[in-house]
Amino acid sequence: MTSPAPATRSRDAELAARCVQGDRAAQRELFQMSRAAVHHTLYRILGSNQDMEDVLQETFLEVFRSMKRYAARSSLVTWCCAIASHVALGHLRGRRRQTVELSDDLPAGSPDAERVTLAREAARRLYVALDKIDPTHRIAFALAVVDGKSLQEVAELTDSSLSAVKTRVWRARKELDRLAGRDPVLSAYVAELTDEEPAREGA
Repeated sequence: MTSPAPATRSRDAELAARCVQGDRAAQRELFQMSRAAVHHTLYRILGSNQDMEDVLQETFLEVFRSMKRYAARSSLVTWCCAIASHVALGHLRGRRRQTVELSDDLPAGSPDAERVTLAREAARRLYVALDKIDPTHRIAFALAVVDGKSLQEVAELTDSSLSAVKTRVWRARKELDRLAGRDPVLSAYVAELTDEEPAREGA
């Protein structure tokens, strides 16, 4: 994760200052510019989740509560995503998550529909398995392997050391391999994810 360009840093610092002052227009602007990235981060960590909108709202409440601490070392959007990862961790630790399946819009029986159905079932099984592992391991795995972020990016998003992130991803993979057991769908999906996304230390 690179530092924001000077122009971006200046713009973000100004927007953050306006948010701190209670400027509703600035708060709406921040929400609009970061909502998609924050939702993406939460989705990668939590999967399809009945509580997603509540967690998203909680994330932005925390963003605005914490705005005074924004120091422009990263972009404002990246900073919001880091807060999202912490809120997601609290959510995972605080209550049992309920996974829901996404609807399938493709015609039943078509090859594309069958592939989509299989992929979604594999993803559903992955998040069921992720529910059973340590939340910090889950978040590191979801961001690094499922979302494809570098280990350094994950370290910055989770406020962790690089070595801690490496260990968490490794342990998550071991736990998932164990949980996959005799489930060929999940086992193949995990193998595909880990084969296609080798751990990267830098962006």
